[in-house]
Amino acid sequence: MTLADPTHLVRSATGHAVNAAAGVKQRDLRLDFFRGIAMFIILFAHTPGNFFTSWIPARWGFSDATEIFVFCSGMASAIAFGRAYDTAGWRLGTARVSFRVWQVYWAHLGLFFAVATLLAGIDMTGAYDKVYIGSLNLWKFFAEPGPQLVGLMTLTYVPNYFDILPMYMVVLAMMPLIMALSRVHLGLVALFVGGMWLFAQRRVLAEAGLEAYHFGLPAEPWSDRKWFFNPFGWQLIFFTGFAFMRGWLPKPPVTPLLIGLATVVVLLNIPLSNIGVREFGFDWARDWRIANRIWITKSDFGLLRYVHFLALAYLCWVAAGDKGARLLAQGEGMLAKLWQNILAIILKVGQQSLAVFIVSMFTARVSGFVMDNIGRDTLTVVAVNFAGMGVLVLTAYGAGWYKSQPWRKKADT
Repeated sequence: MTLADPTHLVRSATGHAVNAAAGVKQRDLRLDFFRGIAMFIILFAHTPGNFFTSWIPARWGFSDATEIFVFCSGMASAIAFGRAYDTAGWRLGTARVSFRVWQVYWAHLGLFFAVATLLAGIDMTGAYDKVYIGSLNLWKFFAEPGPQLVGLMTLTYVPNYFDILPMYMVVLAMMPLIMALSRVHLGLVALFVGGMWLFAQRRVLAEAGLEAYHFGLPAEPWSDRKWFFNPFGWQLIFFTGFAFMRGWLPKPPVTPLLIGLATVVVLLNIPLSNIGVREFGFDWARDWRIANRIWITKSDFGLLRYVHFLALAYLCWVAAGDKGARLLAQGEGMLAKLWQNILAIILKVGQQSLAVFIVSMFTARVSGFVMDNIGRDTLTVVAVNFAGMGVLVLTAYGAGWYKSQPWRKKADT
């Protein structure tokens, strides 16, 4: 496995390496870096009984790794799909997006069947008191597979663990309309995105007596439960990243005032966060969160999650420097070289986010099963988490190798 030099990670819209001197716009290292970090956090967060989850960013504020993943996906989509619209026109650009939706659809189904098979296989051994299909509430699927298979294929049956990719598909499907509106006026884009988000806020609409107009998608045919990740709410953060990368929204200036304001927002989140309640005993914060859950709901993407994420993202954007310049190691010492290798790994994981995400969700269940059997002492949990991270790294490099189509290069020689 060869680690790439981060300073040479210049890519075309298709992901193939190109010559920076040829005038191709350089990919911002910050995009792949933070998306790579999000992939590791997502692994920790979905591993059952993992004490790492007690200290992930989500415990310090309203937003979490999901916002990072969706925001960065919006930015990456602006590079890949936005360029297709610019160079090939609206019709072929839409075809490019539809192909990606098709890929994500089958990735979603593959993930579901892989995890369901894993859990069913464990239960079939009869060696464990715990019923593993119950850990993801898959009782109905195995009790009545026929109707649930239809629901699974039509996305009307979306168990909670498997709901982020369906959300991503629906958001991607909005892109042709967004691009069409942008050709008329960017104000129409803002109106559409803001309106969709507003009508996704169930509790806001309920308080206004307008709950009948709530936008949501059914998650299962036997109840009125909606998709946990409401795409009509989460599209706000996706298209915010998309708009920044397209240049529809200007880069925020780096000023002491904005840095100070963003810092205050982030710090004020801590007392109201899980850490504030758990570690500092702020019972008033627990009461506040219950009373104001309308603004911090994860399902419909509450407004304060958006504010917290933008403040945190701004600070990270400033800290990383222009195009991630401060992420690059300075000097030739051992520590600089070590960081360069670590950075290259994180960037690779960020570049192959779909493949890594699929594998991470499967690996998380395997890691939970392993810890159920060997225990959850500190050393064991650390070892299992690092093993899981290793799996993600291997997946990223493997996916990158396959995408490079080395057999074609061999044939050319």
